[in-house]
Amino acid sequence: MRGKAAKNALKILSQHGGILRMSEATRLGIHPAVIYQLRDEGIIDQLGRGLYALKDLPRHEYPDLVTVAKMVPSGVICLVSALFFHHLTTQIPHYVYVAIDQGATAPKVIYPPVQFFWFSSRSFKEGIEIHFLGGIKVKCYNKEKTLADCFKYRNKIGLDVALEALKNYLTSPDIKLDKLKEYAIICRVEKIMKPYIEAFLE
Repeated sequence: MRGKAAKNALKILSQHGGILRMSEATRLGIHPAVIYQLRDEGIIDQLGRGLYALKDLPRHEYPDLVTVAKMVPSGVICLVSALFFHHLTTQIPHYVYVAIDQGATAPKVIYPPVQFFWFSSRSFKEGIEIHFLGGIKVKCYNKEKTLADCFKYRNKIGLDVALEALKNYLTSPDIKLDKLKEYAIICRVEKIMKPYIEAFLE
């Protein structure tokens, strides 16, 4: 299949990082039948429900984050996944950890494995960074917000994971204690984090 519609669809896919949701493709003028035919002919891959990518899509350093960012555009990469992205942990996440706003419905994601966390409105909105990985927009919490979140959810991810990340952060050349304290207050973990911060800085 190399008709005008197919060539146009492949061009649009390339211009958008090589990966699109069906709703995005339709909005950009690609008929669903063209997507299905490209998929059936093995020219593009179906990564998940309603998510399609070029067959020769360049491998991203964080392919699962890119995929989830497309499948859950309202979500924010958080906790262990954010620690991994910021190089603050030796842990390899078994899930993509994603924060969604309190009251929101978690979309069904079959692959990659995703673990959702519902953050209160202020905690959800604070500390978001925008990164472009292979042209794909990925939202992730900054280092300081991620650390505060990890202490808040220490019973879920393990206190040892939070402590390792905090130690790695505090021994790095670019620390922002005021910013860390600000997010600790927002997450209501300032009193919990303070003695560990003081101990690591001695």
